[in-house]
Amino acid sequence: MKAQITLTVSVAKEIIAAAIVERQDVKQAQKSGKILLKGGTTVAAVARRLGLSGLRISGRISPRGTKSSGNQNTIAEHSVLWEKGRVSNIDEEFSKAAASMRAQDVVVIGANAIDAQGYAGILIGSSLGGMPGQGFTGLMAQGCKIIIACGLEKLIYGTIAKACQAAGRESTDWSMGMSCGLVPLIGEIVTEQRALEMLFPVTVTLIASGGIEGAEGAKTFILKGKPEVVREAVEFVLRIIENIDKHPAYGVECKKGSIGCGRHKACAWRKAEGGKLTW
Repeated sequence: MKAQITLTVSVAKEIIAAAIVERQDVKQAQKSGKILLKGGTTVAAVARRLGLSGLRISGRISPRGTKSSGNQNTIAEHSVLWEKGRVSNIDEEFSKAAASMRAQDVVVIGANAIDAQGYAGILIGSSLGGMPGQGFTGLMAQGCKIIIACGLEKLIYGTIAKACQAAGRESTDWSMGMSCGLVPLIGEIVTEQRALEMLFPVTVTLIASGGIEGAEGAKTFILKGKPEVVREAVEFVLRIIENIDKHPAYGVECKKGSIGCGRHKACAWRKAEGGKLTW
């Protein structure tokens, strides 16, 4: 049997999160190891499914460009470490938490770009990537399981390597929002396509991208498998669609004069008058 489904970006994030928390390595790390969650919209969905409160969303891409949070002094955590049922805020000691990860532990991190070769990249808008950025390299060397939770709307044409060479905080002269560098991430990428195949014994094929009226960035798939399994998968998707939060709380976006203006580069919004960008 075949079924055709369309997943918006928000629905895809929840499907990815649902698949990640059902993984055996994640469940084992919950019981006897550590899980490091690096804040992001998809990782926040993972956190909620683990029974945690939503993570603070810092950097984001909005209709106004690559922006930061306007409430960075909030007490809400951006990154957390789960260790044997205890959860701690690691925003100020990300590198220390990264250094504590062992082979049986799990890291869940988002990405801003993925390519067809299976590589991912994350945008960096602050010097050295702030606290998390300073721990990324060491984290990759720990030998723990790194899961990159990233929807197919982040798929780029070309390679992550070329994108990393093109981007740069200091080399960009004008930017809609803070100028960013792109840093490569190495790990297992879990997209909504992969997530559905992890959750159900079905074959999932991407057949179309994009849409309108809130489906911008959406993906349309064909699910193929035994009738009862395809039905179960579709009913699962429909439940997520029914319960999806149409307006998730991502927090206040930065604006002219925000705390990050002193360290972000090339942001054209600094000179914007009346909410209008000019060259």
